[in-house]
Amino acid sequence: MPTSPDGLETAWDDRTLRDPHAQQDKARRVRDMFDAIAPTYERVNTLATFGRDAAWRRRAVRAAQVRAGDVVLDVCCGTGDMIRAFMAGEPAPAAVVGVDFSAQMLARGHYAPSTTPLLLCRADALRLPVRDASVGVVSCAFGVRNFQDLPAGLRELRRVLREGGRAVILEFAPPDNALLRWGYELYCNQVLPRLGALISRDRVGAYRYLPRSIQTFDGRGAMERRLLDAGFAQVRSEAMNLGGVVLYVAIA
Repeated sequence: MPTSPDGLETAWDDRTLRDPHAQQDKARRVRDMFDAIAPTYERVNTLATFGRDAAWRRRAVRAAQVRAGDVVLDVCCGTGDMIRAFMAGEPAPAAVVGVDFSAQMLARGHYAPSTTPLLLCRADALRLPVRDASVGVVSCAFGVRNFQDLPAGLRELRRVLREGGRAVILEFAPPDNALLRWGYELYCNQVLPRLGALISRDRVGAYRYLPRSIQTFDGRGAMERRLLDAGFAQVRSEAMNLGGVVLYVAIA
């Protein structure tokens, strides 16, 4: 069970999962959680989504409309699956910067040989080590709901984008259709925790946190409003996976 430097247990339990986004130490719990599951993170993702997560990332890359001179900043980059999707796109970006605050996730990243310059940095998404208006594209795949402070994190994404730059965000969401939502919640609450426990030997509640963090997070309309409030000029969204995944595209 991961602990903070002062000995506080940071695994997710029944108490903290009642409202995971309200926990004052949410960032520390999320960081320790990802450090713990890093070795099996991509394997569980592939199995849990039946391999569809790769297609969602490719769709996000297309929506970013990368131009040859663009620098891409991937926030909450984890083990680099979104970075690899950008590097495989056409045209390739001028450079890619990956930011994550989990040291173990960064350490587990792997990248095919590429001529695209890559810089990885351990940092908090709420304090990005990037100058104002310095990148053309910002991406965040299934990471914004993990922010300690969502409005502040979205403002950071806007801050680093130059005018006309694009932010592409992938996030889970319960489907609107009642029958689909029932099936989605059954899978997330019953199947996913067992899969995580089997493959990752999850002892930190990571795969119990996942469904609760989705169920208690902003819906599609609320996220669009938050992006506009953060200073983006235009926002659109697209539902995928029968409404269980949403792609947000925000223009600076």
